[in-house]
Amino acid sequence: MYLRYLEDLDTRGQQTASSDELALLCHTTPAQVRKDLSFFGSFGKRGLGYPVHDLTSQLRHILGLEREWKVVIIGAGKIGAALANYRGFRQRGFRIEGVYDVSTDKIGQPWGEAIIRSMDTLADDLRGLDSVIAVLAIPSDDAQSVVDTMVTAGVRAILNFAPAQITVPAHVSLKSVNMAMELEGLSFALTNNHGHRGVA
Repeated sequence: MYLRYLEDLDTRGQQTASSDELALLCHTTPAQVRKDLSFFGSFGKRGLGYPVHDLTSQLRHILGLEREWKVVIIGAGKIGAALANYRGFRQRGFRIEGVYDVSTDKIGQPWGEAIIRSMDTLADDLRGLDSVIAVLAIPSDDAQSVVDTMVTAGVRAILNFAPAQITVPAHVSLKSVNMAMELEGLSFALTNNHGHRGVA
């Protein structure tokens, strides 16, 4: 979040940003901004704020965004389609390396900048890739077995959109996006007036 706002400030030519300004943009407190950024080092100067361009570069380095990352998408359904055609990935350094599906009607068809490949080739293809991030967008029934195949093939980072509980070894990073759960959280907030500032 800090990086997004700092990139915007940098694009507009702003030289410095105070912890107060970043806190306002990120809906947090100045103390939290200072604490968060100090976790990675000393970036700002008291009374002068943070140098926007330098801090932006440092955060990109910390997040590993100075290089291009290969991404494979498992599942050429609606979620997979939306992800494969999202231009923001390329702008942020994520290149769609491949899209995989089991449907014979889809295999061989163009999908964004990639061609849909058969799931039968997934394991062999992954073994030939370094530092790949896999995105899982398939039905829950097949999710764990596909994850097991990917982990065996060397994948160490997975973004899961499948509505399933996935288990991975400790050396694999797993992020799950459960859209129904997120909507339920918003439903709870609205039901209990948590979405309205200033309302008890």
